[in-house]
Amino acid sequence: MNLRCLLVDDEPPALDVLEIYIESVEGLTVAARCENALQAFQVLQQQPIDLMFLDITMPKLLGTDFLRSLHNPPQVIITTAYREYALDGYELDVVDYLLKPIPLDRFLRAVGKVLKKNGKLETPFQLPEKESPPQMSEGCLFFRADRKLIKVFTNEILYIESLRDYVRIITTTSKPLIVKQSISTLEAMLPTNQFVRIHRSFITAISYIKSYTPRHVEVGSQELPIGRLYQKDVERILQISFK
Repeated sequence: MNLRCLLVDDEPPALDVLEIYIESVEGLTVAARCENALQAFQVLQQQPIDLMFLDITMPKLLGTDFLRSLHNPPQVIITTAYREYALDGYELDVVDYLLKPIPLDRFLRAVGKVLKKNGKLETPFQLPEKESPPQMSEGCLFFRADRKLIKVFTNEILYIESLRDYVRIITTTSKPLIVKQSISTLEAMLPTNQFVRIHRSFITAISYIKSYTPRHVEVGSQELPIGRLYQKDVERILQISFK
């Protein structure tokens, strides 16, 4: 039986990356996702959890304080962007302490400790291929995923969302494509007259923007945030395109 994992983080992209990682590891399954400690406490009361991935800096209650409040916690792997809580983590006897952004090989080392302890690691992990930059042809990009090259026409891309070490590409014609790629690398490959970076986590096609405010753009059926640092450039570009 797979080990049941609880993911606790107030950032949805961080939850998405953990879920992608877990799905690639035999012996693990995602039982639930929570955005704060109070939700996680309810899950722990309702179902068995073998391993908890726990962020620290969350609203309402710090992850470390939440862990201290548990009488019989599951095995825990801390996932955080802050080094200064490392001592707290080890005092709480966590399995490992992972710093964001979490590389896949570092994630595998951490969960390998849990799988080995539970007798579920019989063979060494096979690491996936390293990130390959997209290959560009006129009007399209080729992404390496599932051991093949997938062709995506740039004029069919609605928007791109960063998932830490991955990106999710939303198009008009097919299901979302998730590939191991940084959003900054992909941004450099896209035509600047067709796409605009609106947030550290989002790039959108200018032609598919239906409306916008100083804080959001509407693309398809989605409302995407405009980051504070991108507001001036986005407003300048959209004012020109909406004329």
